[in-house]
Amino acid sequence: MTTTPVRFYQVGSFAVGNRLLDPDLASVQADPERANALTSGHRACQGCGEALGARYVLDAAMAAAGGRMVTVNATGCLEVFSTPYPETSWRVPWLHSVFGNAPAVATGVAAALRAQGRTDVRTVAQGGDGGTVDIGFACLSGMFERNDDVLYICYDNQAYMNTGVQRSGATPPAARTATTQAVGPHPGNVFGQGKDVPRIAMAHEIPYVATATVADLRDLEAKVDRAMSMHGARYLHVFVPCPLGWGAASSHTVRLARLATESGIFPVFEAEHGEVTSVRKIRRQVPVEEYLRLQGRYAHLFRPTRNEEVLARLQAAADRNIARYGLLGDDAVPEPASGEPVLTGAAPHLEHPALPSDHHAPSTSAGPALDVHEGPAPLPRPQKEA
Repeated sequence: MTTTPVRFYQVGSFAVGNRLLDPDLASVQADPERANALTSGHRACQGCGEALGARYVLDAAMAAAGGRMVTVNATGCLEVFSTPYPETSWRVPWLHSVFGNAPAVATGVAAALRAQGRTDVRTVAQGGDGGTVDIGFACLSGMFERNDDVLYICYDNQAYMNTGVQRSGATPPAARTATTQAVGPHPGNVFGQGKDVPRIAMAHEIPYVATATVADLRDLEAKVDRAMSMHGARYLHVFVPCPLGWGAASSHTVRLARLATESGIFPVFEAEHGEVTSVRKIRRQVPVEEYLRLQGRYAHLFRPTRNEEVLARLQAAADRNIARYGLLGDDAVPEPASGEPVLTGAAPHLEHPALPSDHHAPSTSAGPALDVHEGPAPLPRPQKEA
């Protein structure tokens, strides 16, 4: 595949994947010869986490495949903003399937390549949480059960963003969406529903399952590279904040992804054949509240009065993730919010009010909703990380 060198305009040691590092340590995004799979001209919203995730993932996948890869894309935000007929921003072999059958179409592509003896060409499928967790779930489970040679990527922005921010099976509890309004005695999305698809994928005991976020480029690229080094069914679940649907500032996309990880609300890990093999430890633990405050979809938890019960339940969900995956390393540094103690450990050790008897564990993914960013004061500016 021929490529046009990418022009870099950013400067400084923290720009474009640390391109001032030794080339062997630099990220794929730092390489001016990278595939640039999703190029300029698309119509994504400012700060779109899905656009970032798709470019990072497919550039890394193309590098790992030596430029020989076919991509199948489900209907959704990513497809709509990147291919308004007759235009396209894709610079890779790319097929559009309907909303729910991307895994099945990718299976067919892989089978056709195998029949032609083209073992050098890899197959990747991708979709949002609506086309993955809900509409495409049966096809995805079938792909896992058959162990088809496809890497499937879910870009999880926790709602049906393209059609008006409706609730999906990945929408987190208490989040406001167009179909889970902040009204009534239990505003926002209900507790006890949704699907933890990474764990469901693990239950199929497929070769590789991993979660990642757009806040950690090196981790994301390494997991794509690992997945592309394997054959059989593989699943990568990428956390991609949506400023529009979440009611967040477009400049907070990466910050929100980092806070979701550092609070434990979105655990980052790898698994092979149903067993967790590695986890991304929390380095500076923050209360879940710090993640919620930046999103208008959770504004009802803070105004006109704080909803302590719901905040406690969301914190408990994060603490269950921390306990389940062992996310706290010995060198983790807690960062209290507003002078309050950081809550860690399993749910029984929480300094929270007792959970109601009808409590169910919420999804481990972190969710969607609309609103303009108008929550409490934003977090102080974080220090840059190498």
